[in-house]
Amino acid sequence: MKTRRRELLSGVTAVTAAASLPMPAIAQGVREFTMVTSWQAESPGWWTSAVRLSKSIAAMSGGRLKINVHPTDQLVRAFETFDAVSAGVADMYHSADNYFGAKSPALDIVCSTPYGMTADEVVSWLAFGGGQELWDEVDAPFNIKPLACTNSGVQMGGWFTKEVNDPSDFKGLRYRMPGFGAEVLRRMGATVVTTPASEIITALKSGAIDASEWVGPWLDVAMGLDKAADYYYFPGFHEPGTSATLGINKKLWDGLTPSDRAMIEAAAAAEFGRSLAQFNAENIKALKALRADRRIKIRRFSDELIKVFGKLSREVLAEAAAKDPLTRKVHDSYVAFLAGIMDWGELSETGYRNTRRLALS
Repeated sequence: MKTRRRELLSGVTAVTAAASLPMPAIAQGVREFTMVTSWQAESPGWWTSAVRLSKSIAAMSGGRLKINVHPTDQLVRAFETFDAVSAGVADMYHSADNYFGAKSPALDIVCSTPYGMTADEVVSWLAFGGGQELWDEVDAPFNIKPLACTNSGVQMGGWFTKEVNDPSDFKGLRYRMPGFGAEVLRRMGATVVTTPASEIITALKSGAIDASEWVGPWLDVAMGLDKAADYYYFPGFHEPGTSATLGINKKLWDGLTPSDRAMIEAAAAAEFGRSLAQFNAENIKALKALRADRRIKIRRFSDELIKVFGKLSREVLAEAAAKDPLTRKVHDSYVAFLAGIMDWGELSETGYRNTRRLALS
């Protein structure tokens, strides 16, 4: 893994960067914004969602708001997008907030809590369970207004170059994973790296890492992970419904008209649903192709591993909640809503799916 360079916003580096990036432009009634992302250009899923969101905002505004979307490394690196928007060097970012958990553990909770909420559950918490207001409170000191805008749905456990049957198989395993899930693996004895997406396939093929999670069948196959490892494990414990964030410089956000803010919120909400639908539809096709490949071994994590994942996930989450009062407040809200939505979900979604399988068998 490459050594991460110093924070973008330290010292002279910040001044230089600010001078080199384009700032908002207003000409003939058209206002242009710079969006930096953590994704490679033309890559499916996250990148295409960011571009589609920018086009939706332009169309809904009648062309008044134009967002120029930049791939990773073009203006800033994958893990520097948050800092760039915080400082006003860029106007918006599209990224996963579990990349920025060092800023606040609460960002990890909102983005991807191990054995936490799925896509439909987390959007319920954000919209009607007080989650958005808490997220706003977390990001306010960083001068960012956050909106959930893309969701991958439940993710897979990842690709492995060898079998993993029990917790001892994780000792010394070199595994690519971000967020709270990474800390769970460290406690199991794994060596964890947070490699940017653009470097995963090279690291796996070269043997620099033994395993890597990315997203699910669609994006994993598009990246070529199925050509670099034989074992594909499910279900992913670490990211049950990862949301990408549209992070907007708060000074910029506060300067928008109420109608423009409402329009951007509506566009982000629509893209959240549209992206989830696309992930699900494309995963169907990619999974079918993987099942047809006799080399690929799709395996379920053992019950023993799932219990260890769960125990350590609870420990990691509890320790994160103890870091500061605001993270504790986010944690308590999230956990309380999770308990309620699990109760309802067992009767509704899970109950129906189980009976559907019985009825159609």
